[in-house]
Amino acid sequence: MLLSRKGVLAVAAVIDVALNSEERPVSAKALASRHGLPPRHLEPVLQALVHDGILRGVRGPRGGYELGREQQSITAAEILRAAGTVDDSADHQLPIDGLVGEVVLPAIAQAERVFSAALGEISVEDLVIRASVKR
Repeated sequence: MLLSRKGVLAVAAVIDVALNSEERPVSAKALASRHGLPPRHLEPVLQALVHDGILRGVRGPRGGYELGREQQSITAAEILRAAGTVDDSADHQLPIDGLVGEVVLPAIAQAERVFSAALGEISVEDLVIRASVKR
């Protein structure tokens, strides 16, 4: 898989918040529970998403997370950039059911196939030519 575990979790977390935060913010505990993870595995990802304005943290006893802006203005690339700032040293496995297994991983697999096909069109000769032009 080309994407980090934290990247996949970040995409799933944003989708989950988008689906479940209409009435009230989504707690980190509820997110972690739905994805079969300890909350400590999601907190750094959620904080990175807040830092980049993708999510907004709401404090208080009924606090949690909601989207930082409109759904259509948040891209997967932006989410992955934010998640890229998080240490991915945990060895906890990704859940293969729910949003991660049913939505995120199939979408990423499709993108990886397109990316792989594009890489298959680039030869070493192409790269040598580009390098020669830059000299």
